[in-house]
Amino acid sequence: MTELWEQLQNFQSAHPGIYSAIVAVGLILAALLANWITKRLLLRGLVRILHALPARDEGEKLARLAIVSRLANIVPALVLAYGSSAIPEVHATIEIVIRNVCIAFIVLSIALGLVKVFDLAGILYNRRPDAQNKPIKGYLQLAKLVVFCVAAILIIATLINRNPLILLSGLGAMAAVLMLIFQDTILSFVASLQIGSNDMVRIGDWIEMPSQNADGDVIEIALHTVKVRNWDKTITTLPVRKLITDSFKNWRGMQEAGGRRIKRSLFIDQHSVRFLDDAEIARLEEFVVLNGYLERKCRELAEWNRKLEEAGARPINERRVTNLGTFRAYVEEYLRNNAHIRQDMTLLVRQLQPGATGIPLEIYCFTNDTRWAVYEGIQSDIFDHLLAILPVFGLRVFQQCSDLSGMGPQGSGLPG
Repeated sequence: MTELWEQLQNFQSAHPGIYSAIVAVGLILAALLANWITKRLLLRGLVRILHALPARDEGEKLARLAIVSRLANIVPALVLAYGSSAIPEVHATIEIVIRNVCIAFIVLSIALGLVKVFDLAGILYNRRPDAQNKPIKGYLQLAKLVVFCVAAILIIATLINRNPLILLSGLGAMAAVLMLIFQDTILSFVASLQIGSNDMVRIGDWIEMPSQNADGDVIEIALHTVKVRNWDKTITTLPVRKLITDSFKNWRGMQEAGGRRIKRSLFIDQHSVRFLDDAEIARLEEFVVLNGYLERKCRELAEWNRKLEEAGARPINERRVTNLGTFRAYVEEYLRNNAHIRQDMTLLVRQLQPGATGIPLEIYCFTNDTRWAVYEGIQSDIFDHLLAILPVFGLRVFQQCSDLSGMGPQGSGLPG
């Protein structure tokens, strides 16, 4: 054993360069061996343990494995960092460079591991029932940005062999430049805080922002952007700060209230509005929904006209039932007896100001189903019925017609 040691010393004295190369190769082999042991033995054991732990989906398992695999790269770097001093005849500068590069790699591995920890935290947080109400993806992205900034400072300080505090003190003079560089990040972070604290937007909300051509469901809220899946299945990406600086409509209140508004008008031909005679009133009394209205209205008008007659007024001053007023009462009672209309919300049937297209009779109510397709079906059924029954009241819908044969008092409503 002593002779072998003497031979190695003689070989080192005679061939110092070759001996140093052999030691360096041995150090590299030792690092590879340490990496193999870590990956094949320790890491495999940890992987089995992680697989044994309960996980709801594959994403959580992959995040756990990514954390372990990132941190496992530290072991061979430590071997090279602290084993470089064992290489004989190595220049001090080379030794420092090798050690600093290895330490920088360790810092990078730790930073990447922390990033994977944040990803795992995001996966676990998204399982909470209120995760969509208060998404934290933007905050996690900010935390990742901070980790990478700190890691970059430490890596640069390690590579140039300087104290990180020196770099930090120099950053004070670069504050204005950094503010300019990270302007969007700072504005987005402040906007995210305001959106979260005021509960302005959640994942799953239907928002409408015409200035950005966005009209659909929010599918992602990140630090800088908000993604909206429009109804035509396109994706609109909005800067987060636009939700603070620009106006937008959030339909969440409609969905939470459970009622979706119908606000649509029937345009009545003004020439078809007239008084009803006794025979027409008797015929309309066959509508069950009009019994109460006609009885009440006729009694009210009879009392009014009796007072006029007692006062000596001529018959022309009498009040009479109109077909438009009766139809308006019918529509209101029809809606109040419709099983698809919310009776605890606003329900109006009103006349708007007459114009060139006739008299707008506006229906204002709320359906009890907010789903788009169901809502449109309910609305269509209502107006199908109203358009079909309108002639029973002696009314016509105003319609501009290019057919000259349909013009005139009996045509589309245009004056003859």
